[in-house]
Amino acid sequence: MSETAVYAAGGVVWREVEGKLRVLLIHRTKYRDVTLPKGKVDPGETLAETAVREIREETGIRVALGVPVGVSRYRMPSSRTKIVHYWAAEASDAAVRTSTFVPNKEVAAIEWMSLKKARKNLSYPVDLEILDEFIRLVDEKALPTFPIIALRHGKARPREEWEGPDAERPLAPRGRKQANAIVGPLLAFGVRRIVSSPAERCVRTVTPLAQALALKIQLTADISQDAWEEGRADVRRVVGERVRARKPVVISSHGPVLPAIMHEMALATGTMRGSYLGSSSALETGGFSVVHIPVHHPGAGIVAIETHEPPV
Repeated sequence: MSETAVYAAGGVVWREVEGKLRVLLIHRTKYRDVTLPKGKVDPGETLAETAVREIREETGIRVALGVPVGVSRYRMPSSRTKIVHYWAAEASDAAVRTSTFVPNKEVAAIEWMSLKKARKNLSYPVDLEILDEFIRLVDEKALPTFPIIALRHGKARPREEWEGPDAERPLAPRGRKQANAIVGPLLAFGVRRIVSSPAERCVRTVTPLAQALALKIQLTADISQDAWEEGRADVRRVVGERVRARKPVVISSHGPVLPAIMHEMALATGTMRGSYLGSSSALETGGFSVVHIPVHHPGAGIVAIETHEPPV
């Protein structure tokens, strides 16, 4: 990130009403404009966390992030550059019913609009570019999506400092910090299931997330490093089950196994292989890649992959 730029995040919040797609725009009080919900990153936040928080604060609706729909850049009156990252975010009926929105000093009103009406009413060209990317995904029948998140375990104690079995090697202090720091970003993508190698470093990396969600971690040796090195891993089975389930999931595994996980996701979704698979699997400890797959047509191919560096 640039030290001089101002970073923000938001989303194209959408839902279907009687078979017709609507997007949610906000009427801002101070600026008297119509725009997409967004806001500046708070200290210690990731962009994904910011997007979810700002959407909630400006619209009263809780969402989980879907596929990324672009980045806008523009010059502020202060001459600094503002960089805004956007995601598509489907609003469930329950989330809309429980919206806490009331008009306030920042947002005068929120309004669900058709795509055509939204294009006419948005006040800024940069917002139109984001909406057009969203419309492209709609036209390609790529929405809604679900994420499969490939996570490399947090920083572990060095092998040379550990005398026990490698599978029992614990997280280093930095790894424990990473395990806590990734909870917010993973929750932003709506994770509801956790699959992990039984290795101590993998399990401990997702333990804070499991506690936050009150979930049990599903352990499988089929994605462990020991099984991988001994030629008895079954990554295809694990990935295939997760693609067929069509539910948001994080898979906690090891650096050497991640390329196979990404490769199997491409095979399971009918996606052409390419260099993107290598870059999205070459993760630092505590980093993760979010693979967005169409809910209704998983075999139509991966819609997008976004890679996130370790928060700490």
